[in-house]
Amino acid sequence: MHVVTLIAPPATCLTEARARRLAARLGAARWHWLAAEEAADLLFDAPPADAALREAVADAPMDVVSQPLAGRAKTLLVADMDSTLVTTETLDELAAAAGRKAEIAAITERSMAGTMDFAQALRLRVAMLAGLEEAALARTWAATRLMPGAAALFGAMRARGAVCAIVSGGFTWFTERLAARLGADAHFGNTLHLADGRLTGQVAEPIFDREGKRHALLSLAARHGVALAETMAVGDGANDVAMLGAAGLGVAFRAKPAAAAAARARIDHGDLRALLFVQGLPAPADARD
Repeated sequence: MHVVTLIAPPATCLTEARARRLAARLGAARWHWLAAEEAADLLFDAPPADAALREAVADAPMDVVSQPLAGRAKTLLVADMDSTLVTTETLDELAAAAGRKAEIAAITERSMAGTMDFAQALRLRVAMLAGLEEAALARTWAATRLMPGAAALFGAMRARGAVCAIVSGGFTWFTERLAARLGADAHFGNTLHLADGRLTGQVAEPIFDREGKRHALLSLAARHGVALAETMAVGDGANDVAMLGAAGLGVAFRAKPAAAAAARARIDHGDLRALLFVQGLPAPADARD
């Protein structure tokens, strides 16, 4: 069996009438709700053509994920932090405290698009923060907000015994706090150097970059005895491409073009609870963060 999961913002374009029409038009054997007027599974005896799926959905603000039914529920989740689990780029917000947000954000954009080497971009941005007081980290964290669906995703995955990890090209100062908030089993990132209560403008080597994220996924899978087919990774930028490609299911979440092109699945309209829906898991309606 094959499954196509349709996901849309609640009570928008995914009505019961539309779900029934799509199921009939595509020749689904049957369909059912995962969440009424938000997520539905269409079941097929054979995979429908991608072109037929695109034509059926047309320009509706709806995500479509097509995959084999067997093995869709995963036992290891590895998630990017900035602009994925949280709504902002924490380094860019930290730069605001130094009065250099615009120029640092421009470098971030190039790095996430894949037009600038990530390690080079990180060293350059951190150097621009030299002298910033450590208290700015706490203020940045206090203003950081979870991406809608992040708590529901981690809560539901952990409840079913899955391993959950956070990987970031950002800083362990933030990933440590986010891991505690979400109950993650592990977190990885870059370490800022501090001296006398201020940032030195340096970051520990080696830089945790796209290969670091991929290696973290592979290492966690090996450590916990999880087959790669049973893993899921989610991210939005060019430095997520390697881990998205290595995971059993790589999901580009509201992603830059480089990540969107590399991932097997894309979520452009739903929140992070969409990652539960694509596994066939219901998401609690009262846990949208």
